[in-house]
Amino acid sequence: MTYNLPASALLLALLAAGCNADTAKTSSAPTPPATAEAPAAKKGEAAILFFGDSITAGLGVEPDQAYPALIENRVDSLHLPYTVVNAGLSGETSAGGRSRINWVLSRQPVSVFVLELGGNDGLRGLPLTDTRQNLQAIIDTVRQHAPEAKIVLAGMQIPPNMGPAYAADFKQLYGEIATKNHLTLIPFLLENVGGIAKLNQRDGIHPTPEGHKLVARTVWRTVQPLL
Repeated sequence: MTYNLPASALLLALLAAGCNADTAKTSSAPTPPATAEAPAAKKGEAAILFFGDSITAGLGVEPDQAYPALIENRVDSLHLPYTVVNAGLSGETSAGGRSRINWVLSRQPVSVFVLELGGNDGLRGLPLTDTRQNLQAIIDTVRQHAPEAKIVLAGMQIPPNMGPAYAADFKQLYGEIATKNHLTLIPFLLENVGGIAKLNQRDGIHPTPEGHKLVARTVWRTVQPLL
């Protein structure tokens, strides 16, 4: 699915949302301060770890309305022995994720790792070679820390304002990384949500609670068979 809102309006909303998030939370430090509250799994349980940006973090909705929390509800209802950890950070880029991945992985054993990053790179027109290298480094780090973990890559899309070739290459990047690394791919995390006004907040990009329910449904279709 592609965005069906006017591309220029959507891009402005996305850039504004990303900039606002960056002023609230900084992700450039290689290691978060020791006093920072870190997500962690329950003792004795492996984690389904969601590692992403403001969409995963649930910007603009209550914590229990974000799609990782809705996945947790499904896991709990089925009495599965997993803890769901939301390690989303608003404003995060692939470089920021690369800088904090070791810290996050040190907090818990990981069974399923869901990687949702790169959207902010694309909106800023960052070189896709850098995005590719950063995502690859995150994947490599996960495999070093948790060789048995199953990795899911959540694909994203961007409007064509940076040029149709850039937008097409950005979309294709996720499939190429998934194929190269034998990952499970969600082709588009915001399937049936992206670009639909009633399912997004006023910024035009972050899902409403109803939007997060659909995102959770998309994610669950991929994650459930891995458990």
